[in-house]
This record gives sequence, C-alpha cells and structure tokens, in this order.
Amino acid sequence: MIQDQHDNHKHKNKTEQSSLPEKGKTQPIESSKMEPSDIGNSEAEVKETKEETVTIPLKEYAAQMEEIDRLKSKINEYSDGWQRERADFTNYRNRILRDQESMKQDITTDVVRKYLVVNDDIELALKNAPQNEETKSWIEGIKLIYQKLQNILESEGVQRIPAENETFDPNRHEAIATEENPLFESGRVIEIIQQGYTIGDRVVRPARVKIAK
Repeated sequence: MIQDQHDNHKHKNKTEQSSLPEKGKTQPIESSKMEPSDIGNSEAEVKETKEETVTIPLKEYAAQMEEIDRLKSKINEYSDGWQRERADFTNYRNRILRDQESMKQDITTDVVRKYLVVNDDIELALKNAPQNEETKSWIEGIKLIYQKLQNILESEGVQRIPAENETFDPNRHEAIATEENPLFESGRVIEIIQQGYTIGDRVVRPARVKIAK
C-alpha cells in the first residue's frame, strides 16, 4: 500500500516535469490574425496623424495669388507672341515661294518668246510652201521639226490663246485692224494675224487679230 502511494507520487512528479518548458527554450506564442480591413484602418489612422494643416497670413496668400496671376499673364503674352511670330514666318515663307515661282515664270516667258519667233517663221514657211512632188519630202521634214518645237512649248506649259471667231478681249487680244464684215458681229475676231500664247494665267504674247466693226 505504501509502495503504491510512493509510485503514484513519482509518476505525478514526472508528469508535471514533462509539462514544464525545458530550460533555455521558449514556448511558441500563437499570433493573433488581423483582417485586411483592420490593416487599412490602421494605415488611415497613421496617415491622419501625419497630416498637418499649414496656415499662412492672408497678406502672404494674396501676394502668392497675385504672383500666379502675373505668371499666367506672362504665359499668355509669350504664347500670343509665339503665334504671331509663327504666322509671320508662314507669310514670309509663302511670299518667298510666290516670288520664286514668279521669277521662274519670268525666265520661262523670256525664253519662250525667243522660241515663238522661230515658231512664227516655220508656220509662215509651211503656209507658203510650194505644193509639188519635188518639195513634198522637204515639207514633211519641216513639219516634223515644227511638231518637235510644239512639243517643247507644250512641255513648258505654253498654250495657244483662242481667238478665231471669239469676242475681242483686250487682255488677250491685240487689234491691229478692223473692217466691215456682214458675216461677223461687231467686236468679233475675223482673222488671226499672229497667234498668241499663255503660260498658266500669264499672257506671253497677245494674239494679234483683225476684228469686225
């Protein structure tokens, strides 16, 4: 009996010792879990604590607003000036392009006028060419040369001025003679004495014509 009690006491002490933590070791502590909403709330609280309200005197605030208005005015001024300079440059560039185009047409017109003299001589020669078998091949050669000259003139933008049976236009026609003619109304072109030409809207040479009275 006494032996059993002694054994039970030893077993009890052994059990209590096993339940105690070993020396030098710590028992793990279960950490409490935080919900995402709790984390967000805590961050907001921290942020609110960090925010500060800054107050400035009314006079200083008015000075700052006045400076902002001044800078805005400067921005608008510089922007308007830049736009005017840009418009001026565009106008200058367009004027230069027009001047260059006009100079090109002046040079082309001067050269074409010299070719027209030769063209007139060829047309006159063909108009008065003898009609016989001996000169037929010679005339055909002159016609080929004349056609080549026409192609050159057309490549430069040279166009004939319509004149025959047209109403007289002082801007494109030059009247060198008038006559009574019942077949034509007054002011109508009866005959073309010398063909006129244009390059675009520019008259290289007006058509010399005879008109009806």
